[in-house]
Amino acid sequence: MSLKVNLIQTDISWANHDTNRQHAAQIMRNMPQADIYVLPEMFATGFATQPEGIAEDIIEGTCLSLEWMKVMSTELDAAIVGSLAVREEDLTYRNRLYFVQPDGKITFYDKHHLFTYGGEHHLYTAGQERVVAEFRGVRFLLQICYDLRFPVFARNNAEEPYDAIIYVASWPQPRVQAWLALHKARAIENQCYVIAVNRTGTDPSCIYCGGTEVIAPYGKVLAQCQMDIEDNVTAQLNLEDLKAFREKFPVLNDADPFQMVKDN
Repeated sequence: MSLKVNLIQTDISWANHDTNRQHAAQIMRNMPQADIYVLPEMFATGFATQPEGIAEDIIEGTCLSLEWMKVMSTELDAAIVGSLAVREEDLTYRNRLYFVQPDGKITFYDKHHLFTYGGEHHLYTAGQERVVAEFRGVRFLLQICYDLRFPVFARNNAEEPYDAIIYVASWPQPRVQAWLALHKARAIENQCYVIAVNRTGTDPSCIYCGGTEVIAPYGKVLAQCQMDIEDNVTAQLNLEDLKAFREKFPVLNDADPFQMVKDN
């Protein structure tokens, strides 16, 4: 069994929801048909640490960009994945990664490791739970940007197993080598695929150069976007290959107990 993934490395127009949604839709419609389309962190606005007037209000469980994701998911018969800056009805702000499926099922993950260096923790509320979404027989751990620096939180294990990690990011150019090294490490140490989608362009604070890649469980780059420009790429995740590799080289069997990992 295999699953096709489209990775979309876009420039993002600052705080311009309509423009960003329309631009993403145009790219997605011109790509090969796939099972999953993955967009960068805060794809509708850019990475906003000051979310007032930028974040979308959640009303009765939804917002305009989430509704757009539902429409695109139905149109493309695929899951649509990307994070949004949202304001809950209790007025808390969240950096929320949505995994929207064409049958209407929605899974979301609230970013756990807020980027204190950039001030994200001042106004956003951190999520407390790991989230695994399952789609067409593949299990995906959902992660956002700065989460990449914390391997214990992402550790694969028998209690909460997964086949692939999705990282969506607004990871700045000066630290791109860390981005490239760490998402490769996460694939190797967890014996999983890693889908890592970063943006390009600029915002009021940073320059972004991409580095969007799919990494195989043994560390090989399966597909990658060109650096420094908008680009997109398609990759296949092969579950038979993953199973065979884990059986041949069962590293995860020797991992520390999950309870020990959580306690640490």
